[in-house]
Amino acid sequence: MPLAPVVCNLERQFMPHLVILYTGQLDAETNMKVLCRDLADAMLTVLDESGKQVFPTGGTRVLAYPAPHYAVADSGAAGRKAAKFDSNPHGGSEDYAFVYLNVRMGKGRSEATQKRAGDILTEVTKQHFAELFAKRHIGITLQIDVGPEVFDHKHSNVHPLFAAL
Repeated sequence: MPLAPVVCNLERQFMPHLVILYTGQLDAETNMKVLCRDLADAMLTVLDESGKQVFPTGGTRVLAYPAPHYAVADSGAAGRKAAKFDSNPHGGSEDYAFVYLNVRMGKGRSEATQKRAGDILTEVTKQHFAELFAKRHIGITLQIDVGPEVFDHKHSNVHPLFAAL
């Protein structure tokens, strides 16, 4: 028998979403689906000071969106200059890439826990892009936002799957 949809009234501190925005040329150079899975798996390993899982399994979501149209930095001027006047290992490509990762957490986690989550997610991201980082110009930013929601409603039949875990 299928589970009936339920409204999950979790504490406001549970809101683990990670959204990735990135320049679209990266789709041909890396597997963003792998990055999403690796980041979700990493989120599930983050523990607070008492050893409790910070991000609930059923609420952990990582979503990635490519930007087909973008402008990054200076249209490649610095990249071209680096190729002419530097021994820049990136070869002076003007096709800069950018990845922006935003984690949204509800209030209630300590600063130490927030930093631990950021450090873990940053390391996973750096590992994913390490080979590409050595070949091209790419900027990576990860931010964690914490704040009260103006409106927060959840309607889900996913959370009950993990209630007994």
